[in-house]
Amino acid sequence: MTTTPIFSSLVEQEIWTTIRAMNDAWTKGDPDDLKQFFHPRMIAVTATDRHRLDGGPACIAAWKRFAQTTQIHFWKEVDPVIRVFGDAAVVAYDFDMSFEMGGQTITMGGRDLFFVVRENGRWWVVGDQFSPYPA
Repeated sequence: MTTTPIFSSLVEQEIWTTIRAMNDAWTKGDPDDLKQFFHPRMIAVTATDRHRLDGGPACIAAWKRFAQTTQIHFWKEVDPVIRVFGDAAVVAYDFDMSFEMGGQTITMGGRDLFFVVRENGRWWVVGDQFSPYPA
């Protein structure tokens, strides 16, 4: 059972709700729904792409490729932290996941660092940096 983190402000809770819905879109739902969360000018550094991804469509395509080539069994965000700076915020959390790829079950964890901005009354992901746990 996953516990819902309690944040000190309504804005932090709103941002966390956005991040959770974004993660549900690619881990449980339809990765095409990421267009509701990824800003058109988003930049991402991922575990599976040699170069940074530039633009919302490129980011959506990468998340979609991963979701279509795996069967995700488990995804959980751990110990999220949100720092708000006006209409911008940084969201950091660790994650645990398990998925099947190429007939092999892979269990892994890592860290995500998101940068979000409020534009036109809603929060958009404009940056993502994935990193594995240090060895």
